[in-house]
Parts: sequence; C-alpha cells; structure tokens
Amino acid sequence: MSAVSPGGALLLAMLLLPLVGAALVAPMRSAPTAARVTGLVFALAELVLAALAWSAYHPGGGRLELTLSTPWIPAFGTRFALGVDGIALVMLALISVLVPIVMGSSWAEKLPEGRTPAGFYALLLALEALLVGVFAATDVFLFYLFFEVMLVPMYFLIGRFGGPRRQYAAVKFFLYSLLGGLVMLASVIGLFVVSAHQLGQGTFDWTALVRIAGSIPQSTQIWLFLGFFIAFAIKAPLVPLHTWLPDAGAEAPVGAGVLLVGVMDKVGIYGFLRYCLPLFPSASRALAPLVLVLAVAGILYGALLAVGQSDMKRFVAYTSVAHFGFIGLGVFAFSTQAQAGAVLYMVNHGISTGMLFIVVGMLMARGGSRLISDYGGVSALAPLLAGMMLLAGLSLLSLPGTNSFVSEFMVLIGSYPRAPVYTILATTGMILAALYVLWFYQRLMQGPVRGAAVVGDLIAGSAGGALEGPGTAMAPDAAAQRQRIRFPDLSIREVVVLAPLVALILLLGLYPQPVLNVINPSVGATLTEVGLSDPVVGQGGS
Repeated sequence: MSAVSPGGALLLAMLLLPLVGAALVAPMRSAPTAARVTGLVFALAELVLAALAWSAYHPGGGRLELTLSTPWIPAFGTRFALGVDGIALVMLALISVLVPIVMGSSWAEKLPEGRTPAGFYALLLALEALLVGVFAATDVFLFYLFFEVMLVPMYFLIGRFGGPRRQYAAVKFFLYSLLGGLVMLASVIGLFVVSAHQLGQGTFDWTALVRIAGSIPQSTQIWLFLGFFIAFAIKAPLVPLHTWLPDAGAEAPVGAGVLLVGVMDKVGIYGFLRYCLPLFPSASRALAPLVLVLAVAGILYGALLAVGQSDMKRFVAYTSVAHFGFIGLGVFAFSTQAQAGAVLYMVNHGISTGMLFIVVGMLMARGGSRLISDYGGVSALAPLLAGMMLLAGLSLLSLPGTNSFVSEFMVLIGSYPRAPVYTILATTGMILAALYVLWFYQRLMQGPVRGAAVVGDLIAGSAGGALEGPGTAMAPDAAAQRQRIRFPDLSIREVVVLAPLVALILLLGLYPQPVLNVINPSVGATLTEVGLSDPVVGQGGS
C-alpha cells in the first residue's frame, strides 16, 4: 500500500530532477556551452525545489516529514520510502546550494584531453540525485543502495577528470568505500533477521526498527553497530580509516573535490545520527568512549599533518580530517547542544571548505600549479582573490563572527559536561587550526611577489637581475613589473560564484537561529531514542 504525505512529492521530484538533467546533458558532447547551461538550469531548479521543501517542513511536527512510501520488493520487506527530519533537510539544502556554485566555478575549467563538459556536468547531476537519495531514504535497504551507488559518479569524476594520479586515487577511494559498504551489508542483513525475530516478519522500515531497538540484546547490537560504524567511519572519515581522502581530494577536479569534502563525507556523520544511534542505542552508549578517542585523535592528527603539507588540495583534505573530529565529538558526547552543533558544523564545514577549495582552484587556474611553494605575494597582484581566501580561512579556523565559530563553540560547550577530558584535548585543535590556516595564507598571499607560478619566466628573463629567484622581492620599478606578470584578479563570474558562500558565512555567523530551529527537534528526538537526557552542567564525566 502506497502512502504520500503533503510535500512527499517534493522529495521524489528532488530525486528525479537531477537524473533527468544528467540524461539530457550527457549526449551534448559537441555542444559544451549548451551542456553547461542545461546543467546549471537543472541545478538551479533543484535549488528551488529545496527551498520549497524547506518551507513545507514544520520543525517538531513529526519524527519524519515529507514522507513517501510505496511497495518495492515485498518478498524482502523493502519499500521505496522517502522522508526527512531536520538533520536530513539541512543536508539537502547544502547539496542544492553547492552544486550550482560548483558548476559556476567549473565553467571555464580546463578538462583532461578527450573529456567534455557534458560528461562532467552529467556526472555532477547524477551525484546530486544519489546524495538526495542517501539523505532522504527511510528504508534501510534503500539507503544502502544509494550509499553504494553514489560511489560510481564520484569514481568517474576523479578517474576521468582528475589530476595526474587520478586512476590511483579513484581506485583507492572506491575500494575503501566499497569495503565499508560490504561490511555494512552484513549488518543490514543481520538487522533484517533480528527484526523478523522481534516482529514475526522482517522489515527494513526505519521507523519500525527504531521501535524495537531497545529490545535487541546489547551483544547483538554491538556487532550490528560495528558493521554500520565501519562503513560510516570510512566515509566520515575518522582516523585511522581516513587515508583515502587526501589522495582523492588532491586528484579530484575542483568541482568534484568540493562535493567530496563538502557533502559526500557528511554521509558518514549523518549515518551515525540516523542509523547507529537510534537503531543500536545500547551499543552506541557502550562504544562511545572508543569513538571519542578516534575523534580527538583525528582533530590532532589532521591538524599536525595539515601544517606540513606542500600541496594546496591535500592541505584542504587534511583540515577536513581535523574538523570531522570535532563533528564526531559532538555526535557522541550525547547532548542536544553538542549534537545540534555537530549538525550545524556539517553545514558550515561544507560552506567554508567548499569556498576554500574553489578559491584554491581559481589560484591553480592562474598559476598552473598546486604546490604552495610556487606562489607568494599574490595579494599584491590579486587582492580580491586574496581577500576571498582570507575569509574562507578565517571561517575554517572558526573566527567569531563567521559561521564555523557558532557550531564549534556549541560542540565544545555541549561536550564538556559529559566528556570533559576529550573536550579539553579537542580545544588544542583550535590553536592548531589558527596555526595551519594563517601560515597557509601567509605563504601564498603575503610577502614579496615570488614563486614560479606567479612570476613565471620573469625569474630567468628579467633584465639586470631584478628578480633573481622565487624568494626575491620585486624590483624598484614594481608597477612595470606588475604589468608584465599576468596574474589577474577575480573575474565578474568568479565573484558571482563566491558571493553566495560569502553571504552564508557571514549570515550563519551572525544569525544561525533559523537553521538551529530546524535541527534542534531532530537531535532532541535522537537523544531520546538513545535513552539519554542532557547532562547536568557541572557534573562532568564520561
């Protein structure tokens, strides 16, 4: 029997529209401009649907809203079921905002030989549709299907459109994620068997499984929890299961990299909140200290490795490892404030890291290199580009007034009453973040104009030794030299692409309450499903 709530058709439309767009764009190999325009139109139409879904959602109106359910494989108890809570809704909004921005930033990107914008934009739309399915699925088997299939477009985005080591990075990304998915499949099957014992008939329905979760023995819960956890920890990525991310992030094209570190990685944290905690409450409580150790290790490990990176894209990837540690800390600290901060952090991290990744791509498009040592003094030549990178960096290090500060502050304040030791260790990550972000910016943007990617042949060919090496300042006739160095500032198109991210960084930094109003009821319900209440302030302890 099928059931569709008011607004449920919106989720179905959000799932199908990008697929239709991908099917229309893919054949446009000989018409690159038409492919770009068509892809952008579909991405903007998806953004409109996301806005309609946001307006149709009523925080606190039900555990799941905008629901749709129809029989799919009755013999296996599976249904094609969609629905969202506040956590899923903000992730759908993030996807819908980032995809058109990614398309705009990739408009003039130089693709590998033999690759066309039609293929690139079609894969972006296909990935968007599958991510919508991951966040909207309310049938566990349907979620698993989307979880696995979403690997395919990202594999081809990295393997066909990425950097020099793209094949290695794509295979490593795919194998890691596939291995995690296979482990999760064992737990999905085990969950079906357990539900059959509890209900007399097996089911994959998330709502029904949550109702029986408390009656599953803890030993069984732990084994099932670990299957889901390993898959989500790989995707998150938590240390030590993170090693695929630096390679994939470094070799992915800029647009795909934004979606990889800005949205796709959030599937792991979303999985913790949607599946691990409500379906295995006893196991979640028992294993929380282990997860907190991994989260704090990720904060410190990612920060220390970020400091030493020479590749700009690998730098962004390692900062993400550190920030995902904060998000994991918030999820398993088991307080509504910490979990709401973690969900808000997912959104803010996607915005901040997405902007930094795009600005790095703009810098690479001008200099032709992704090595930090090949740049220097860029702010003298492209002050607007430097300003955008500074804003993205300040947001990444959680400067008060930017979006990330609110979420990081909520995570730390909400985590301390239940996990004071882990929270104190995590605060050192804030100091390290200031170190690696400001040093990164200083090496690229400040000081004398230098570096092979900036001054190019001028190093070898300037008369009278005006520029003798990459660390040498500009000659006295700096104005004339600046004219000879072709390193343009942001174009109007690039400013338009970055403007929405700038607005979101400032808006969510000053007034995040509308987003928190959507998130709070859902994280409160999740905490109740785990069987815990908020800790009393002043009574710390794990």
